[in-house]
Amino acid sequence: MDTSGIKSALSSITVDALLSALLLVVAASLLIFLIQKLVPVIADRLSGKPRLYLLASVPLLRLLIIILTIILVVPMLVEPSFENMVAVFGAVGLALGFAFKDYATSLVAGIVTLYEMPYRPGDWIEVNGHYGEVRSIGTRTVDMVTLDDSVVVIPHGVLWNSLMANGNDGTDNLMCVAEVFIDPNHDVDRMLNLFRNAIFTSPLTRTYQPVRVTVSAQKAGMQYRLKAYPIEPREQVPFVSDLTARAVAICREEGVPLIALPWQNS
Repeated sequence: MDTSGIKSALSSITVDALLSALLLVVAASLLIFLIQKLVPVIADRLSGKPRLYLLASVPLLRLLIIILTIILVVPMLVEPSFENMVAVFGAVGLALGFAFKDYATSLVAGIVTLYEMPYRPGDWIEVNGHYGEVRSIGTRTVDMVTLDDSVVVIPHGVLWNSLMANGNDGTDNLMCVAEVFIDPNHDVDRMLNLFRNAIFTSPLTRTYQPVRVTVSAQKAGMQYRLKAYPIEPREQVPFVSDLTARAVAICREEGVPLIALPWQNS
């Protein structure tokens, strides 16, 4: 590899230029740090779409700051001629390609993710058996918080090569399902109506979204699925618990026995 172009590009670097570039990088890093810390705190005080939009702005703002910093720093260190730019970026790209192959793959995937946005902060996703809310998107990884409040860090490259399910896809609408198995000897139409009414009586139900109750015959009995949307996606666990408790109470009032563990009887 011809290094004459690189030597020529770096020959004009001075101590003052290095200090100015360093100060600019430190300022940009501090600004990114503040955005990553303060914006999620503000977003957690909001609900609905404003919260999702505010969370989604974090990776975009970070990417803009990084790009702007590069645009400002490079001319400080290197004379901005075409030959110098080609030499410097070519050398950096070659070094990164060999030294950080996996890192570079996830980095490129992260940049493309910020453009295509298959997942964004506030989305509830499931990948490789892990389910949780995307809390932040870095240039290389995604931080996901599970229902048990555990943080799972997933490289973008893993998400690209895995089957991923997105529960709300950038909206604040997340369908939840509560299931009950009951004895088959009962009035199906009546139970469907009672379960549907139970969903509407829950204070956590987003009533202007579709509400559905389905039933299917299984070996052990009848399986009812109560499908609805919680007011807040983050309330999905207490919402499903509330629907399940209401369904169980209806079965008790109607004298219809529950089948708690149908898979043991199949």
